[in-house]
Amino acid sequence: MAAKADDLRIMDKALGVTKKELSPVEYARFLAIITPKVGYSVREIRKFRDTITNEEFLKMLKGKGAEIIP
Repeated sequence: MAAKADDLRIMDKALGVTKKELSPVEYARFLAIITPKVGYSVREIRKFRDTITNEEFLKMLKGKGAEIIP
């Protein structure tokens, strides 16, 4: 069995390749698909939402290459 560090390196490499090949929207959907569905995701999203302004969030999205249409 591979060492944990090797597993993390492989996962980072795979995510990097995937991120290059997919649009920001496709990449977000991909991450949603592969993310385990446990815990309280709605609560976590609300907690994140409450710590950042809309302007900061839009700036972060634009920095990731998302096209923001008013």
